[in-house]
Amino acid sequence: MTESSVPRVLWEPDEARIESSNIVAFARWAARNRGVEAFGGSGATAAADFDYDALWRWSVTDVDGFWASIWEYHGVRAQTPYEQVLADRSMPGAQWFPGATLNYAEHVFEGRDADEVAIRHATELRELGAWTWGDLRERTAAIAAGLRELGVGEGDRVAAYLPNLPETAAAFYAVASLGAIWSSCSPDFGVRSVIDRFAQIEPKVLLAVDGYRYAGKDFDRRPVVEELRAALPTVERTVLLDHLTPGAALDGTLPWDEFVASGSGAELAFTPVPFDHPLWVLYSSGTTGLPKAIVQGHGGILLEQLKNLNLHLDAQAHDRVLWFTTTGWMMWNFLVSVLLTKASIVLYDGSPAHPSPSTAPDDRAPSAEPPAPDLGSLWDLAAEAGVTVFGTSAGYLSSCMKEGVHPREGRDLSALKAIGSTGSPLSPEAFAWVYEEFGSDLWLFSTSGGTDICSCLVGGTPTLPVYEGEIQSRGLGMAVAAWDPEGRELVGEVGELVVTEPAPSMPVFLWGDTDGERLRDSYFSVYPGIWRHGDWIEITDRGTAIIYGRSDSTINRGGVRMGTSEIYRAVLALDEVIDALVVDVPQGDGSSKIELFTVLREGSDLEGDLPKEIARRIRTDCSPRHVPDRVRAIRAVPRTLSGKVLEVPVKRILMGESPQKVASRDSLANPEALDYFSDLADDGS
Repeated sequence: MTESSVPRVLWEPDEARIESSNIVAFARWAARNRGVEAFGGSGATAAADFDYDALWRWSVTDVDGFWASIWEYHGVRAQTPYEQVLADRSMPGAQWFPGATLNYAEHVFEGRDADEVAIRHATELRELGAWTWGDLRERTAAIAAGLRELGVGEGDRVAAYLPNLPETAAAFYAVASLGAIWSSCSPDFGVRSVIDRFAQIEPKVLLAVDGYRYAGKDFDRRPVVEELRAALPTVERTVLLDHLTPGAALDGTLPWDEFVASGSGAELAFTPVPFDHPLWVLYSSGTTGLPKAIVQGHGGILLEQLKNLNLHLDAQAHDRVLWFTTTGWMMWNFLVSVLLTKASIVLYDGSPAHPSPSTAPDDRAPSAEPPAPDLGSLWDLAAEAGVTVFGTSAGYLSSCMKEGVHPREGRDLSALKAIGSTGSPLSPEAFAWVYEEFGSDLWLFSTSGGTDICSCLVGGTPTLPVYEGEIQSRGLGMAVAAWDPEGRELVGEVGELVVTEPAPSMPVFLWGDTDGERLRDSYFSVYPGIWRHGDWIEITDRGTAIIYGRSDSTINRGGVRMGTSEIYRAVLALDEVIDALVVDVPQGDGSSKIELFTVLREGSDLEGDLPKEIARRIRTDCSPRHVPDRVRAIRAVPRTLSGKVLEVPVKRILMGESPQKVASRDSLANPEALDYFSDLADDGS
């Protein structure tokens, strides 16, 4: 890479920030106790000499030593000690810390001051409130006792159809404390989508909500809860939380308040379980076939999140961490794990483009005409809650940029020190927008990983510079590389994202995958024994990373492979285009056509010069080969419930496959958006 092609440095941490970071403190400990040369050798430990690359290389070459260090440094408590760190390093099948018994939830509550705030929370129905550690412990203990009364014990599954509330967080910690297994879906999931997930794990108890408010509209979910109960024969009891309508009831269910009261006054205890005992079940998007039911263990998630949240997120005692998410996305599990650190968390349930509860009417009935969308509402919440780390999606930041939102205008965001982005690649333009709005003192970190590991493979590191459009680093303990089809490592070139060494939060197994075939096919079929993640990635010679999109939706023209994110970057740079989807559709003669679908700003159309401008931008920013054969305007881009664009399902529909076969409508945020593509395929146009 030539010097002229190196992107701008938008942020560099000052000496004080580096000195106070958790990762430097850990590196000093590792230098003293493990002989790690992370400060240039010769016994030096000056923060200014910290070498992240050296620390990362140690973490992925001495795998046993690194993860043992994470255990020791963070004081992991085990009722029985481990016999060795990694008894079998095979992928799949790695065996971590055999012999150890512990409990994830114990590490959440250990040594807490009952009077300190643990959780701040708001919804479109509730103004900003707070739970102290005393509140959280008391309610977690009560829920755990209530679950025990319902017969829940070690290994039983508890399914949650609940919003992003503090009650939900307490319920998760309670389930974990019992050694039972947690699994959640957001209440905006449709019936079929929830059944496809929960039926696989055969839950014993269902925790459900009566309804929720989103974008000023109320959604009664009691009919859905009735259908779930009928479709989940293993559910012995259903507990109903009356969030939408106080006093709401449903025949045959146990009211939440009564359920919690039954355990009032109980002491919180923790059941020790083996290191790889299931903690929770997460799910893949499920756009085709049944979603993968991904099982991750108590110990693996504990170690990964202690590492990631302390060392990479740099969560500290004064921090208040908000990540906009629902309970159906792994970022919720990530967020509630922040309480493993000294930081507190901020929960929000509702639309990111809706007035915050503090500015909404006091009455609980929705307005006949809900207020107009306001992308500034999340920034309002950040200001009111004193958020220091603001986590969101790349799509939200890009939308704020497109709509001319000025987060600091009329708001006190002086507490904010960092913004995190995930879900899809963050464009260089969005990087630049953040720094234009917030100045050079703010740390912007983009991350990429996924449900499969419930963490980041590449992401933020508080001691490294931020380059425009790039992810700062590979995560400690994550042996990430870019490989060509022959398995050769690439630097400065785009390749398949692989992980060459095991990591503790990789799936213990997939639920129902008795012979392990689905797990092997999902991650290890392309490069046997090596994790293939399914993304295109470039690792630069500076150690930064660039994600180019899913490798199964890459566009190849004349041997030049182009990630769809590069095309989106070019197209979305135009003010007239607010969203887009691009696919490369094979033709009967062996050729293929690039189809670009655009969502246009009101008042714009494709009748004038806009198609030429789109072609020019793609020709200039990408290559002449990647100029679309056709550009069309659509009403909406189809997305999953977690916001991912449905490139591959749309491609398959346009190739003539049945829409019912390629995508489960209940797994989509806007299933009606697929109808356009079905009609297009039927017309043959």
